[in-house]
Amino acid sequence: MPNREQKMKILFLGDIVGSAGRKVVKENLPELIKQYKPDFVIANAENAAGGYGLTEKVAEELFSYGIDLLTTGNHVWKKEFIPYLQKTERVVRPANYGPGAPGKGWSVITKGNLKLAVINLEGRIFMRPLENPFIVGKNLAESLKKETPYIIVDFHAEATSEKMALGYFLDGSVSAVLGTHTHVQTSDERILANGTAYITDVGMCGSQESIIGMKISQAFELYITLVGRRLEVETSPPYKLEGVYLELQEDGKAKEIKRLRIIA
Repeated sequence: MPNREQKMKILFLGDIVGSAGRKVVKENLPELIKQYKPDFVIANAENAAGGYGLTEKVAEELFSYGIDLLTTGNHVWKKEFIPYLQKTERVVRPANYGPGAPGKGWSVITKGNLKLAVINLEGRIFMRPLENPFIVGKNLAESLKKETPYIIVDFHAEATSEKMALGYFLDGSVSAVLGTHTHVQTSDERILANGTAYITDVGMCGSQESIIGMKISQAFELYITLVGRRLEVETSPPYKLEGVYLELQEDGKAKEIKRLRIIA
């Protein structure tokens, strides 16, 4: 019988937005690691380089802060990142891109005798018509379960209903379904009936006085004029770090999910 008291502990940080997000992670992650003693630290970093995309330099910077693996989303292709994505096991892109897409949509990371599988999926509601994340996610979960019972899904999606549906669909098949992309932390964290931890959105790391990490005045201009423009990252304090802390049992089921928010 599995020992229900044996745990894997995980910190998962919400979308890191630009230099402000990197700063708040650098300054506060060490204390979180000291407090929670996680076995693994994961973060979504698709906005970490200038608010759009990721670079090798920024990825390596984030790893130096204590992050073990980076997930991404629809902005993963915004920078010249493909060569690094193809050679690293520590950054994943959504698994439901078409055949031949660079990089991998999942990874298994190891520390000692612990193995954690991380799957990255992208939603389709109000986003691009990628392959079905439900089918791709289910198939990957079944395959990865042969290697480890500990499986985390980052579902990078816009619609709350689609995120909830995937959580219920994968309940019992994975350890956690964690929503990202909207940058707005939700308060619906819970453990579903069959043992999967769920939250609609874990939030973001970046400037608190911003609109999802971007300059407020520029967002006003966009919404009032309807003229599209590239928004700039807000770099002024105060900053916030948002995410979740997870404890998993030996059988891979979730024992605890706790929302995290630090204003600094």
